[in-house]
Amino acid sequence: MSALVIENLNKTYSNGRKALVDISLSIDKGDFYAVLGANGAGKSTLIGIVTSLVNKSSGRVSVFGFDLDRQVDDVKKSIGLVPQEFNFNIFERVQHILENQAGYYGVPPEESREKIERYLKLLGLWEYRNEMARNLSGGYKRRLMIVRALVHSPKLLILDEPTAGVDVQLRKNIWSFLEELNKEGMTIILTSHYLEEVEYLCKNVAIINRGEIALKSSIKNLNHYLPTKTYIFSVDHSIDTKKIKEHDNDFHLKSIDRGTFEVTLSSKVSLNDVFSYLEEEKIKITNVKEKGNFVENVFVKLTKGDHAK
Repeated sequence: MSALVIENLNKTYSNGRKALVDISLSIDKGDFYAVLGANGAGKSTLIGIVTSLVNKSSGRVSVFGFDLDRQVDDVKKSIGLVPQEFNFNIFERVQHILENQAGYYGVPPEESREKIERYLKLLGLWEYRNEMARNLSGGYKRRLMIVRALVHSPKLLILDEPTAGVDVQLRKNIWSFLEELNKEGMTIILTSHYLEEVEYLCKNVAIINRGEIALKSSIKNLNHYLPTKTYIFSVDHSIDTKKIKEHDNDFHLKSIDRGTFEVTLSSKVSLNDVFSYLEEEKIKITNVKEKGNFVENVFVKLTKGDHAK
């Protein structure tokens, strides 16, 4: 069964601006799916429609077989949403925020207490359960938002910039938590401006550009959309850049500083070809890394360099 099916979705505002144009997506149960888009691309509008916070102009949306137009209550119960902005009462205690959310969805008190305790412990919030939300750091508030989205046991979790403003260690902890949820069968949709986060966590991706789907692909197949790849090489001594440029037209070198250079490869060659050549020249490589990640490279190509949001 598909977790989410979107067919020919359109959104036109009263001023005539088209926010979404014929969006169609199908996300399988158990997927970890990224939705990327530059500022104003329509990503947040899409999430708003799926979660029934924004009215669509036309098209069809179903969540685990429930039609958004005819079974909106069932759709809401199936979704847990972690929005970008903090939207809880900062003067309320953590435990009460979560109990009230569970009660809104009709979760029995005993069941909700068990779920709340489990998720608070997994996300390192248990000791703060009696704190007012205002006293939490930004990172812990993000974690609270994730727990709140899960207390009614949704089948689909939608995360809109879940690690914005979170330090590196907390971000990795959240990543691990989301990985475990996904392994347990939770379907997750993620939007993020940390594109390395998308590459690390997600299985599939859709890129939206100016209200339209620019690309749908598995993460593994994204490299097929790049005619060239660029790597940063570090070596143990300076090299003759002109010599490498003249050697083969299928890879080009640009010197960055002494001992560091940039190699751009066409689709005709691989890194092994470069390694072989440098070995012939008796140039020892100390480090190699891709310039940017391939999710970022494809994103920039399709959105003409607009910043991710």
